[in-house]
Parts: sequence; structure tokens; C-alpha cells
Amino acid sequence: MRLVVSSRNEHKLRELAALLPGHELVALPTELELPPETGETFEDNARAKARFAAEATGEAAIADDSGIAAAALGGRPGVRSARFAGEGATDEENLGKLLREVPRDGDRRVAYVCALAFAEPGGSERVFEGRCAGTLATDPRGSGGFGYDPAFVPDDVPGGRTMAELEPAEKDAISHRGRAARALAQWLATAPAAAR
Repeated sequence: MRLVVSSRNEHKLRELAALLPGHELVALPTELELPPETGETFEDNARAKARFAAEATGEAAIADDSGIAAAALGGRPGVRSARFAGEGATDEENLGKLLREVPRDGDRRVAYVCALAFAEPGGSERVFEGRCAGTLATDPRGSGGFGYDPAFVPDDVPGGRTMAELEPAEKDAISHRGRAARALAQWLATAPAAAR
């Protein structure tokens, strides 16, 4: 199935393409401007982006909104993960702020959350959520991944490696985006077109 991905993030596009084999993923046309992420939840933002792409292109679309929630910060940065250090902040700036704000000797539990929305023009919408629990490392490690990966130590992997130290296949098997994408793929494979 051909799916328009409502994102400008190249890392996400590559990850989703690997996670949804058998589907043709195409980037949102450059002349279309993504709607602002003003929702209070990951699901709100994912739905808005998928709906926008489906209506603007006339094709089925997917969009994800994801981020990290730190227990010590009451779930922040959450939906503000990409802008935690301010509008236009780099991954390094956002991660640096998180490492400064979470006490080194405090509660370092974190979770990655992903809401992956599917929408068809004039049709139904569906959202799939994936979570990955972990611990925030005190210092970044590894060169893979992006975002908060260098300091995210997933509970599902022995050895205390960060997401940025995992091979791509290892990360995809346990990541929040991987879990949401597998749920979407299973639904696409089994739901009749009339049910979508």
C-alpha cells in the first residue's frame, strides 16, 4: 500500500520505511506545510498530521508523534520533546536540557511513547500506540539513533546499552515506534478496505 508520511524528519522516514516493509512510503510533498503541533497528547498531534496529509494529497497517510516522558519531571518533556530546549533546538540541546533537569541521584525512569496515526481522505482514522520503558543514563553514549537515544537505556535489552548503542534491528524490535508500526502493519494486513 502507498502511504504518504506526514513528516519532514528524515530519521523517522527511514525508520518507518524499515518497519513497514511491503508498503511504499513517500514523503509529504515539499510545497505542503505541516500543521503546527498544538495537541495536548501524542495522539492529538499524530491524528492532526495524518488527517492533514490525507486531505491535502488525496492519498492514505500516516503520521507519528513521539517523545520521551521522564518520571522525575512529571512526564515532561512529553509532546514538547522536539522543542524541549526551545523552538528550533537541536537533538543535542534537547538531550542536554533533559540531562540537566533530571537529578543525577533521583528517579531516572523514562519512557518513549509513540502514537502512529493512519488516515484516508474522507475516511476513517486509526491510532496505534507503542511504548518502551527505560532509564536515563547520566551521560550520552553511542552514535546510532537520534533524539534522546544516546541517553535512553531500554529495560528490554541486557547490558545497559543505550538506544544509540544498539544495532538498528535491535532497536526496531523494542522501540516505541517499532511497536506502533508493527500494530499498524498487522491491522493493514487484516482489515478489509471497507473497514478502514
